[in-house]
Amino acid sequence: MFIRELPRGAENLGTQPSNLSTMQKVLDGLSGKQSKARATKKVKQPTRDLVLAAADKASHQLNDDQTTAAAAGQHLVRKRNYEPVKPEWHAPWRMMRVISGHIGWVRSLAVEPGNKWFASGSVDRTIKIWDLASGTLKLTLTGHISPVRGLAVSARHPYLFSCGEDKQVKCWDLETNKVVRQYHGHLSGVYTLALHPVLDLLVTGGRDTVVKVWDIRTKQQVHVLAGHKSTISSVQCQEADPQVISASMDSTYVRALALHPTQFGFASASSDNVKQWRCPKGEFVHNFDQGNGSIINSLAVNSDGVVFSGADNGSMRFCDRKGGHCFQETETIVQPGSLDSEAGIFCSTFDQTGFRLITGEADKTIKIWKEDDEATEDSHPIDFRPSLSRRRH
Repeated sequence: MFIRELPRGAENLGTQPSNLSTMQKVLDGLSGKQSKARATKKVKQPTRDLVLAAADKASHQLNDDQTTAAAAGQHLVRKRNYEPVKPEWHAPWRMMRVISGHIGWVRSLAVEPGNKWFASGSVDRTIKIWDLASGTLKLTLTGHISPVRGLAVSARHPYLFSCGEDKQVKCWDLETNKVVRQYHGHLSGVYTLALHPVLDLLVTGGRDTVVKVWDIRTKQQVHVLAGHKSTISSVQCQEADPQVISASMDSTYVRALALHPTQFGFASASSDNVKQWRCPKGEFVHNFDQGNGSIINSLAVNSDGVVFSGADNGSMRFCDRKGGHCFQETETIVQPGSLDSEAGIFCSTFDQTGFRLITGEADKTIKIWKEDDEATEDSHPIDFRPSLSRRRH
């Protein structure tokens, strides 16, 4: 049983008429106050006209914003329009000399800083030193037990460095023509090497998917650079960051790298095309004119802005570095007695002047090329046809 206390004066309210009239007055007063409060709230709420006006204003503002954004988007698209760079005129190249002496494919080349001689490494496991002016053989170095895949001549010491598929990296003293140091650490064949231009460091890479940095004097590993998942095909070193650039067969099958002698950038070659990149961030610049789908094995760049690429089928392309235009496309001349399949180009390099190109080929020969002195802009005009493919990644 619940008992609730009544408010004061409620006991006097009964069923008498006077009491009923009093209650009716109280209820009427309360209903009047509530209706007045509702009226006040209605006055304070915005009217229908104000709501419609606000909605109309918001709609106009949205349309203006969309028009401005569309105009801005069109403006950005206009800025990204491709404007081809007109290439510079370059004289065509022709073969100057054929050098024979190796009994296997020529897989590596290196020109000494004095530009008097160059070295070649071959599948016949020998390293040969040639006179650059006459093409005569000066010296043969033996010591590798597998094909020699990389060569480098030091500009700071009388040393020649070589690497091969026998997992060995050797340092040759050019004064005694003997091996003075060997660098052990690779687990498989070593396919490429490069010397740092300022520091006494040697960088090597190969089938074990890592790039090793060696101290030339102490033969110690300074760094082991990991990250690739397949064979390291090429490494390059430069003075400024990034100081080491490596290419591998990971996904795009990059087979060759080439640093520009004076500009802060490099080019890379794979099975589909040749690309140019800008350092230090590795920004893509443009593609070079694509060839016939051959696999490019070698790249070389000189100071005049000529980019050479040699392929496995013997095709040779000379391109302008600035615009990517190919101004000459030719094929190497196979030595008589060789098979048609022995027309591949495995390595190439310009001499220190950039006026002579040296190529190592599958017909066991070394060929030297130079510019045609009799060519002029009238006899060999530029056939420039811009293509949007140069801007595609």
